[in-house]
Amino acid sequence: MSVWDVADYTDDLRLAHLLADDADSISNDRFKALDLHVMTKPDLSPVSDADQAVEEAIRRTLSRARNRDAITGEETGSSGHGARRWIIDPIDGTKNYVRGVPVWATLISLAVEDEVVMSVVSAPQLGRRWWASQGQGAWTGKSLMKGTQLHVSDVRRLDDASFAYSSLDGWEEAGNLDGMLALMRRVWRTRGYGDFWSYMLLAEGAVDIAAEPELEVYDMAALVPIVAEAGGTFTSLSGQPGPWGGNAVATNGHLHEAALSFLGSSATRDDPDQPEDRRGGHGTVTPLHGR
Repeated sequence: MSVWDVADYTDDLRLAHLLADDADSISNDRFKALDLHVMTKPDLSPVSDADQAVEEAIRRTLSRARNRDAITGEETGSSGHGARRWIIDPIDGTKNYVRGVPVWATLISLAVEDEVVMSVVSAPQLGRRWWASQGQGAWTGKSLMKGTQLHVSDVRRLDDASFAYSSLDGWEEAGNLDGMLALMRRVWRTRGYGDFWSYMLLAEGAVDIAAEPELEVYDMAALVPIVAEAGGTFTSLSGQPGPWGGNAVATNGHLHEAALSFLGSSATRDDPDQPEDRRGGHGTVTPLHGR
């Protein structure tokens, strides 16, 4: 990777922070608003006028600042063509948002070809923001200039691991509730943090495993660079790198094969000799910059 590539993504990262600033302002203003309008989408998930307003604002800015780039957003779908694509989830955690639970965030990322190279996750009600760009590490803080670098944990045994998830319903629908419950019984601690927060806690080293059985690319894309640049591993349940597999397992790397042995394909799950502490690689399953 050339220095010009790094500079390009740094400029994109600066823009993503500005997009997140605008998104925070819009979503905060509508949070707990008495006139918040909530609708039901065809998949029966909720969407609020705040979701729509945030995505519209991000799209307007990108149309001026990056008019040659494509965009994929949760609320408006895909537009444009080309190698560079911005992937947006205006409010990840809409169910929390509409019930007044302060755990939600705007997810902004940039993919070049099939590789997510930069992202920002901003959770204004938590007063937290996380970001990463290719080869530049993962960070958290109030702004781009005031960040603390993130590192995943060094936990190597399931018996010592903390496992974060969203709910049990999806695992039952996916036909793998037994594997999920078996992993929950095996680890030291489980907590239903849910959505983006599980993966940000993993990047911070506070959680060691996070997984969900069904996700869209806009739910995951912004999480991948942050987890990988913090030294972790992010794949689908089948072991496919990145956010393209329709579901997610993220770990500190040491525990990835062990987590997949419970949550992944039946061939992996049925292997009694699957090692529990064998490393998946320090940021190697999603090789953001050719590690």
